[in-house]
Amino acid sequence: MYDFIIVGAGSAGCVLANRLSADPSVKVCLLEAGPQDASLMIRVPLGIIGMMHSKKMNWRYYTEPEPHLGGRRLFWPRGRTLGGSSASNAMCYIRGHACDYNQWAALGNEGWGYQDVLPYFKKSQHQLRGEDAYHGVDGPLHVSDLRVHNPLSDAFIEAAMQAGHQRAQDFNGSEQEGVGYYQVTQKNGERCSTAAGFLRSAEARDNLTVITDALTTRVLFDGTRATGVEYRRHGQLNTVSCRGEVLLSGGAINSPQLLLLSGVGAQDQLSRHGIPLVYHLPGVGENLQDHLDVLAVTRERTFYSIGFSPVALLRSVKGVFDYFLYRKGNFTSNIAEAGGFAKSAPELAVPDIQFHFSPCFLDNHGLNLWQTVRHGYSLHACNLRPKSRGRLTLRDADPTTAPAIRANYLDDPEDMAVMIKALKLSRDILRQPAFARYRGQEVFPGTEVQTDAALEAFIRRKAESIYHPVGTCKMGQDEMAVVDAELRVRGVSGLRVVDASIMPTLVGGNTNAPTIMIAEKASDMILASYLKKSVNHELETVDMI
Repeated sequence: MYDFIIVGAGSAGCVLANRLSADPSVKVCLLEAGPQDASLMIRVPLGIIGMMHSKKMNWRYYTEPEPHLGGRRLFWPRGRTLGGSSASNAMCYIRGHACDYNQWAALGNEGWGYQDVLPYFKKSQHQLRGEDAYHGVDGPLHVSDLRVHNPLSDAFIEAAMQAGHQRAQDFNGSEQEGVGYYQVTQKNGERCSTAAGFLRSAEARDNLTVITDALTTRVLFDGTRATGVEYRRHGQLNTVSCRGEVLLSGGAINSPQLLLLSGVGAQDQLSRHGIPLVYHLPGVGENLQDHLDVLAVTRERTFYSIGFSPVALLRSVKGVFDYFLYRKGNFTSNIAEAGGFAKSAPELAVPDIQFHFSPCFLDNHGLNLWQTVRHGYSLHACNLRPKSRGRLTLRDADPTTAPAIRANYLDDPEDMAVMIKALKLSRDILRQPAFARYRGQEVFPGTEVQTDAALEAFIRRKAESIYHPVGTCKMGQDEMAVVDAELRVRGVSGLRVVDASIMPTLVGGNTNAPTIMIAEKASDMILASYLKKSVNHELETVDMI
């Protein structure tokens, strides 16, 4: 019998496991559907290329045909191993803008304003640059500057400044707007996932049990109280019970899916699949949001770009020695070395566009490796605060069946207007003099694509996710809210959701650091609640005596 069962050992789950099990009186079980994080593709930053292709450590989801993207089914990679997506992402350490969290608080989520959450960002972090008002140095998540700068990334920053963008030294400080190098979640040139940063140091604790290759199939209830979970491992069905709480940390796809499979969700959807209703909660799976991204790609004629061409492969031989002997060189690259934040209109209060620059030829998430024999460079641009909303539903009652994901990108016309402006800004940067010595032919959108109508058609044909789904178990007080401000699932007891699915609105940036913050804050709330119940129980026992 455990005090807490955590479902999902990803960006949030590993944090919870560390913080909760730090109290030796608390017994914790952590379940992960994927395998151990032993692969070199995880440890070596450049291994992100292999993680995109992995069928063992990547859920490899696809959306339903997207009505505003020509009926295309978009690829949604999600980490499926200890560390979750923090074991397979591009390692960019970005928190979003202060206004994002102030908006959460304004929506009725007390305690989630920027000044409330900043201490938790600092708590999680070991900032290699040192401590200041925005950064901490005592946390397990190592945040460092890149050990390598491709010359093309240098050119991007110079070109962006030539195009009128300011230079930014710290995207997570007092001012987000500008361009520069991203800091990364790396330690000594290796990926610092939440498994490496938070879980490794806790695994030896006697009060923490970690079970991998364990697919949780449903939450078990006694009435409306969660009492444990059922999971499938190596073909066997098992159950594990808890006296405290079940904590869902499966992310924006798996957490709502598990709630629905367990009978918590819209009654009509559950009855359609023959799932007994535990509590009617219509917001489960709704409010889905993601950053849609469009690539501008140019051929490169100086052979500095990363790829699998003969020149690049010869360079990789040196890279192998540099990495395994000194933890330096190209293998420490996160692919998205530089980037920044910009406004689609000067009158905006905060940036609404984010750039990720990659010194390689990218198309279709890098899944078509034959494309990388070409030398080129790519500039991502995404709309940070889309107004379109999607939803996630069950296909059937089988836990092994992927849910139906309908992102509904570009449903709101304003989202397309921002995407067109973002693509124009990308082109403007790539055409600056700083790229002159490297610049070959424009591949995407292509020189023939010039009018707004042509740019719109290109976006509908080529835009893809940049892997930031959130919102499907949103925090709030309205009728579509799934959890309250303490992340407790409404209408039931003993059950919380702790991951990116609780975000009521998408933050203006990458989502890994905010998810870690959510888990840090949730850990304090959970332990405070647990301690209060324990004290009350002891007082009741004394009264009886």
